Amino acid sequence: MFEIKAKKFKRILVGVDDAPDARAAFSYAVDKAKRDGSELGIVSIFETDEVNVYQYLDKDFTHSSQEELEKRIDQYVKAAIDYGVDAKKITAIVDQGDRPAERICNHVIPQFQPDLLIVGSIGKWGSRKTVGSQAAYMTKHAGTSVFVIRTNEEQPD
Repeated sequence: MFEIKAKKFKRILVGVDDAPDARAAFSYAVDKAKRDGSELGIVSIFETDEVNVYQYLDKDFTHSSQEELEKRIDQYVKAAIDYGVDAKKITAIVDQGDRPAERICNHVIPQFQPDLLIVGSIGKWGSRKTVGSQAAYMTKHAGTSVFVIRTNEEQPD
């Protein structure tokens, strides 16, 4: 026969936004990090493709939007600490680019070097029956283990 051993991960990276699947991925990642005593990276990408050229050139607009994202990441960090993850083991990462999945795979992962990436299945609107394009890209290109978390909760209007 064979022996079953629980896989423990040392460095977990979770991608977050406000989609229900991403919140479920965050919950799973925080619980896994606490149980394994892992380092936890919490990443969100400021999507520059949703900003028009005039907004992007306006330092006040860009700074304000990225600042709001940084405040949101701080809320995720606080939630992880409140759950019991050691604050010294948490890294908040705010990055920017027009393709979040590519940015995570090509920039964030090489810097943070996780042995597990956890993402939600559907980032924005999409079919609940398929994996979203961002999650599919990361599964294929992350170069590390990837958990894709799905929930039945619907995206609000």
